[in-house]
Amino acid sequence: MPRESAVYTHGHHESVLRSHTWRTAANSAAYLLGSLGPGDTVLDIGCGPGTITADLAALVPEGRVTGLDRAPGILEQAREHAAGRGLRNLGFEVGDVHELPYPDGSFDVVHAHQVLQHVGDPVRVLSEMRRVCRPGGLVAARDSDYAAMTWYPQVPALDDWLALYRRIARANGGEPDAGRRLKSWARAAGFTDITATTGSWCFATAEERAWWSGLWADRTLNSPYGQQAVEGGHADPGRLREIAEGWRAWGASPDGWFAVLHGEVLCRA
Repeated sequence: MPRESAVYTHGHHESVLRSHTWRTAANSAAYLLGSLGPGDTVLDIGCGPGTITADLAALVPEGRVTGLDRAPGILEQAREHAAGRGLRNLGFEVGDVHELPYPDGSFDVVHAHQVLQHVGDPVRVLSEMRRVCRPGGLVAARDSDYAAMTWYPQVPALDDWLALYRRIARANGGEPDAGRRLKSWARAAGFTDITATTGSWCFATAEERAWWSGLWADRTLNSPYGQQAVEGGHADPGRLREIAEGWRAWGASPDGWFAVLHGEVLCRA
């Protein structure tokens, strides 16, 4: 496998899109929003179903936003979402984040949310993001950090889930603990003006717990991640069922609380 290649661990199963379509600019890109201007041109790489992308387009009404993803099927969903919101300054294209199909300096802002953890050479991707960003523009990246995720009450099956997911993600060529590495990767890509911050998601209400635990239980049993666990010899179906049951047990606990930490970087090109 080439160094820059990696398998997308999650895939686009319904249980994955349940999470991806929940994402907004407010809950997933707040660190960037104060830096956007109404006339900015924005590239959103690895845009998936386009909910964050559409929010960015609404925030730059005099500008233009391009969403890029390598999966044509998911871009159809993104286009439908944008059309439903009546956004006219937004388009979607198929492309490779390792070789962005744009001239140097094409965009004011280049953004990636939870992309770098899934690529084999994140420094190369950040270098490409820097190349297509105009001088003085911004490159923004945010990634979760699996080892920093924490929850209560302690459910042994969730410890098993975390160890299993990190093992599979690394076997696929990615880095699940990307959040803590973003600043280092940005420096290696040649950036010198870097603002590094953190952001988090927290799931604690009964509704939030049911949603978060349900989608991870379903991912474990039905998504490509679960399939890769079995096919790669990381877990057998019985173990996956135990992990899924652990997720549902955590979700049913009135004391349940789960935090997802993200690393964030704003890099001046």
